Amino acid sequence: MTRLLKIQLFVLFITIGCFHSCKEQANQLSQIAGSQVPVDSSLAEVDSIESFIAPYRKRVNEVMDMPLSYAPRTLTKGDGELNTSAGNLLADAILEQASPIYESRTGTPVDFVIFNHGGIRSIISKGQVTTRTAYQVMPFENRIAIVEMPGNAVLGLVRFLKKSGRAHPIAGMQIILDKEDSIQSVIINGEPFDENRTYLAATSDYLVQGGDDMGFFKNRSNVEVMEYLVRNALIDYFKSHDTLRNTVDERFIRR
Repeated sequence: MTRLLKIQLFVLFITIGCFHSCKEQANQLSQIAGSQVPVDSSLAEVDSIESFIAPYRKRVNEVMDMPLSYAPRTLTKGDGELNTSAGNLLADAILEQASPIYESRTGTPVDFVIFNHGGIRSIISKGQVTTRTAYQVMPFENRIAIVEMPGNAVLGLVRFLKKSGRAHPIAGMQIILDKEDSIQSVIINGEPFDENRTYLAATSDYLVQGGDDMGFFKNRSNVEVMEYLVRNALIDYFKSHDTLRNTVDERFIRR
């Protein structure tokens, strides 16, 4: 046996031995344990972390609590049967803020707005209105979506509003029901509803996917999701109105 062959056999022997040794010593998971650690006031503050965060917290609170507007009365989503003061504010804000942006790009304004009653998560209390107010009313990261809707889809929307039993926010549209809840008239963007037309509706990216049972959006022609959060539109609306005078009105009534 040559010296080279002996070396090769020795290396092979060591390699096989190491392989079997590693294989035999492989660890096996035998137990998993966990415990609940409450993150609350019982945890002691760490001074170094608190001192690091403090100036940032101070600045955030300054921005969040800076007055943007004033509400002479409390606005809620429960002060009307078919439309409400808070719902009307939300819908008016979206129409006023989103339509000019969309029209500047396409040459076509938004016809109306439809949002959901449940999306309004807070009242707007009488007094100073701030950025924090917008976060309380609309805590979600939903973006505004512009939807092309043929007439039959809009008719489905109107029927949905009639049957829902909730005051879903609308703007740019007036719906009148008779005492038997039959649809008496629908006015969109100042003109009688035309089932042969295509309309542009502003809503949220959540609702356009059928959220809150708004299945009528399935019949849409097209949709464009803007890089514009609903909450940011609210903030911009607050900034442009020194007093919020939104009330329950006649945009959706029964008579």
